[in-house]
Amino acid sequence: MSILDKISRRASRLGESLATIAKVCLLSRKASSPASGEKENKRTLVILGNGPSLRGVLDNPPAWLADTDRMAVNFAANTDMFRSMRPERYVLADPHFFGGEKSDPNVKRLWENLRGCDWPMTLHIPVKEAGRARAHLAGNTRIILSTFNMTPGEGWPALTHPLFDAGLAMPRPRNVMIPAVMEGIRAGYHRILLAGADHSWLQSLYVDDDNMVVSVQPHFYADNDKEKERVRSEYAGYHLHDILGSMTVAFRSYHEIAAYAAKRGVTILNATPGSYIDAFPRLR
Repeated sequence: MSILDKISRRASRLGESLATIAKVCLLSRKASSPASGEKENKRTLVILGNGPSLRGVLDNPPAWLADTDRMAVNFAANTDMFRSMRPERYVLADPHFFGGEKSDPNVKRLWENLRGCDWPMTLHIPVKEAGRARAHLAGNTRIILSTFNMTPGEGWPALTHPLFDAGLAMPRPRNVMIPAVMEGIRAGYHRILLAGADHSWLQSLYVDDDNMVVSVQPHFYADNDKEKERVRSEYAGYHLHDILGSMTVAFRSYHEIAAYAAKRGVTILNATPGSYIDAFPRLR
């Protein structure tokens, strides 16, 4: 690397770090601690993503799933998995889950199912959504809220890693698995497995004859027509480079998480067959 390249890289890092400080000051609020009561959680956390490969895990539970804590995400509470797995932790990050109940029956049903949770569970949500989440849960005392900030943190690790520890920032959260992994680390788990984290979006990405970008994101459950229409409407107006750029950010964030986890002594293993995530070792 030439001297000019080094200077350019350091200048870029400086700019990212200053931008992160500004964003945290303007956007972040104090987050609660998701810790389990132990400084170091000796159990393994399995994050149950909603990718199609999770169906195999549910139908034929592998040995590594036994005696673990489970974390579910997004619309998992609307599936049979919610009560069969009885996850100890659950993550919601998209604003749609907190304000879309009037227009989306899937969101309304999600909160009804969460209210019906009759086992101890920690619900991880963005700080700014805490008020609406409490209202949705309507006094369910079995669920504890834990909050985090979705503020992107970039720049010097000496700056970003303490912000990650405090839940004030995280690598760019382009999908729910990113805050899920970060909250698992903050909760004190030293071994985290990713299941159902296919991220094989490129296989179903195409442009139709009207130059509309179509991105089908299959899950382990069948999406109903309402959810399919919502996803189509969200992608309307985006160009192919926008979608590919967003995917690039997501996959880069996993490498930032890998570096952060290594510094914190956390092992993250990808237990998803065929996963496109290349940042974490595969479970053998």
